[in-house]
Amino acid sequence: MSAPVSRELLVPAEMYRKAGVVFGTQICTKYMKRFTYKILPDGFYLLDVAKIDERLRVAANFLSKFPPEKIAVVSVRLYGQKPARMMCERVGCKAITGRVIPGIFTNPYLEYYMEPDVVFVTDPRTDKQAVIEATKIGVPVVAFADTDNRIENIDLVIPANNKGRRSLALLYWILTREILRSRGEIGPTDSLDVEYEAFMASRIRR
Repeated sequence: MSAPVSRELLVPAEMYRKAGVVFGTQICTKYMKRFTYKILPDGFYLLDVAKIDERLRVAANFLSKFPPEKIAVVSVRLYGQKPARMMCERVGCKAITGRVIPGIFTNPYLEYYMEPDVVFVTDPRTDKQAVIEATKIGVPVVAFADTDNRIENIDLVIPANNKGRRSLALLYWILTREILRSRGEIGPTDSLDVEYEAFMASRIRR
């Protein structure tokens, strides 16, 4: 169910699979094809676990270089809101969840205005307003991107299922842990104070 890997992963490949991180959609944009492993019989694309893992490492190292209060973490998507807040509580970054108010990065007269040095988004599509504003002020954008995402104005892509509640919980949990490890705030083999399930949002009731 996943591509062979040549190095130890941040978490076991089976954990990525069980959380649904590797499962894309039935649509794959041209850019995202480089991160896929194969197409399943039902037409869904399967992401390459080694490439997911590698991009998480790169992103964590990159984000760890910024002052935490200058990192804006955005999630309009409901299942990403709790993980984003949990990450920011531990890393010290600024969580922007729910609707992104136009001008939040560009209009200093707004009550909620902030000047980030880097913006992290859960989904380039649902968080489009944040991506547009980050581009206007010339700061880099890091994003979780599924197979159906367009990635214009995204500087660093982490390929992953950015829709599932388990997937987003695990992704944010790993990213949080690796940022803290990169900053030396926890040891290189230490983990977080909670398991990844604690980052998981409640199910949407219909």
